[in-house]
Amino acid sequence: MRLPHRLLARAARLHDARHGGGIEQGRAILEFIFLGILLLLPLTYLVLIAARLQAASFSASLAGREAGRAFVTAQSDGDGFARARAAASLAFADFAFERGADVRVTCDGSPCLRPDGSVTATATIAVALPLVPDFIAAHVAASVTISSTHVASVDRFVAR
Repeated sequence: MRLPHRLLARAARLHDARHGGGIEQGRAILEFIFLGILLLLPLTYLVLIAARLQAASFSASLAGREAGRAFVTAQSDGDGFARARAAASLAFADFAFERGADVRVTCDGSPCLRPDGSVTATATIAVALPLVPDFIAAHVAASVTISSTHVASVDRFVAR
């Protein structure tokens, strides 16, 4: 009965000698957790930035398109500018870009709402990168500008 116990003890000592000993047991899981967190945090940050930039892209596209449509369906140029700003601000608000967002409407002639005229609406959003400290933002660009342009045509047969 003593022989198997001695063989088991010797096999355990050989196993410990080959595989790092008893002190190192459990260290692999700590290294895995530490390296996992070290790699997961930057990856999560990059995913958050990519999602915010994609939302800005959608918002700028929607705001430009809706501003152009709202302008060409207005009764007068003054009403068109007000409607375009209102439509763009709704599109910006849908994606939580109230600050740093702007829309500019330009016409190819005067008056803007003449038959077969074209109206260009350009939506611009300055997306601030999250979690950038002020001392870094002073030296490096801490925002990305997204813009979208939409050209809308005034209907040829609409009487105003």
